[in-house]
Amino acid sequence: MSVGEEVRTEQDKPQQSLGTAAARNLATTTKSAPQMQEISSRWLLRMLPWVNVQGGTYRVNRRLTYAVGDGRITFVKTGDRVEVIPAELTELPALRSYEDEEVLSELAQRCQQREFAAGNVIASFGSQTDEVYLLAHGRVEKIGTGPYGEDESLGVLADGAYLGEQALLDADAIWEYTARAVTACTVLVLSRQDAELVAERADSLREHLEQLRAIPGQRTNKYGEKEIDLAAGHSGEPDIPHTFVDYEARPREYELSVAQTVLRIHTRVADLYNQPMNQTEQQLRLTVEALKERQEHELINNREFGLLNNCEYDQRLQPHDGVPSPDDMDELLCRRRGTKLFLAHPRAISAFGRELNKRGLVPETIEMAGNRIPTWRGVPIFPCNKIPVTEARTTSIIAMRTGEADQGVIGLQQAGIPDEIEPSLSCRFMGINEQAIIKYLVTAYYSAAVLVPDALGVLENVEIGRWR
Repeated sequence: MSVGEEVRTEQDKPQQSLGTAAARNLATTTKSAPQMQEISSRWLLRMLPWVNVQGGTYRVNRRLTYAVGDGRITFVKTGDRVEVIPAELTELPALRSYEDEEVLSELAQRCQQREFAAGNVIASFGSQTDEVYLLAHGRVEKIGTGPYGEDESLGVLADGAYLGEQALLDADAIWEYTARAVTACTVLVLSRQDAELVAERADSLREHLEQLRAIPGQRTNKYGEKEIDLAAGHSGEPDIPHTFVDYEARPREYELSVAQTVLRIHTRVADLYNQPMNQTEQQLRLTVEALKERQEHELINNREFGLLNNCEYDQRLQPHDGVPSPDDMDELLCRRRGTKLFLAHPRAISAFGRELNKRGLVPETIEMAGNRIPTWRGVPIFPCNKIPVTEARTTSIIAMRTGEADQGVIGLQQAGIPDEIEPSLSCRFMGINEQAIIKYLVTAYYSAAVLVPDALGVLENVEIGRWR
């Protein structure tokens, strides 16, 4: 190359044909409909039986039950000091429906904090039950004696649980199992002696406890319901018992919840840019998808009707080793008849699969709507990314029986609402404002009801980050 000769690049060469950028102006492009990453499989909405509700309210009538309490207790932590919220003491069966805040505050102040190391025995089988233990943090295993004298696990308790609650009602109560700390535990202890001292000064508490002590005289079945007197296996002419079935005086009512948004579209867009896709239809489609995602999230997590918050305490289980093992899934299954499905976060399904791999087990799968769904004991395990995963990398697995006929879990909706585009979902025209913006009110009405407590169970505090 001689001195002063310039090097010509591709950009310097003269254009010899029509460029692609200009050609696109004369071409009809092939395009997709607007995509949305938020859309999930929403198996809960697809598998839940939906019941049409008239008047926006669904009432669940049950037999009269004397079983009370069975809730979870909340604590406040300040540094290394833990205190129980006074109102949370009403989750104890002996204090259910008790409303005197001053007395509850005094009881809360008398709770003493104790620390137990892993392996320490908190209470021994056969000893006197004279203290109530409120588990603020940690895991406690209940151990009983098997038919041949060996130890057997009766369950695991975690944060918010309590032990020895019968101490407040029965002075002769004894521990029917041994409670042993699996991990380091922080426990608040309320002694029967302190409770009696408070009751001596508070007439309302004393009368409340006396009323509850009279309840065990009622004949009840193992579920706490008033027993129906029957006679069987008799001969001759004995007196046949008389009976009736009593109902709850104040049954729970579920009101339909709502998810709403106002969709806005400029008239110029709606008028001019509708080929080949209708802009209004696409905007509405994506809005409805977002509403359904929120609907499923609420059905799982809502404090009033969400499945995680409406599971009874005795239907909440803790994994024995932290990870979701086949044994834990079997325990979850055996708590109810006719379990129709599991719901689990995809990472929980992955953790369960690792445990199956360790044992050399291969789960069966079934085909649902073109998807291969894993099963356990024939019950499908559906993924649901709305089930929360905590910072400690723990989550929950839900098991439920569904349908009104099976006294299960049902979804609630009201079909036939004005401007309905899907059952219980409407799009109502709200007019055009001075900026030429068209407005549509998009509304979804929904809720969920648990007809009987054993229709829903939850395996809590499932570890999903253990790989060995």
